Amino acid sequence: MNQQLNDRIETLETRLAYAEYTVEQLNDEVTNQGRDIDRLKLQVQLLIDKLQSVQPSQIASMAEETPPPHY
Repeated sequence: MNQQLNDRIETLETRLAYAEYTVEQLNDEVTNQGRDIDRLKLQVQLLIDKLQSVQPSQIASMAEETPPPHY
C-alpha cells in the first residue's frame, strides 16, 4: 500500500512539474504577444498620423468627376 501511495504521489508531482512548465511557457508567449501588440499599435498610429498629414490627393473625388461622354 505504501509503495502504491508513493507511486501516486510521484505521478502527481511529475504532472505538476509539467503543468508549471507549460504555464511558464504560456506566460512568456502572452508577454511576447503583448509587446508585439503594443509595437503594432504604435506603428498603426504612426501610419495614421502620416496619412493625416499628407496633402490632399490631386485626384478628383467621384462626386467631382464629370460623367463619361456616353451618358
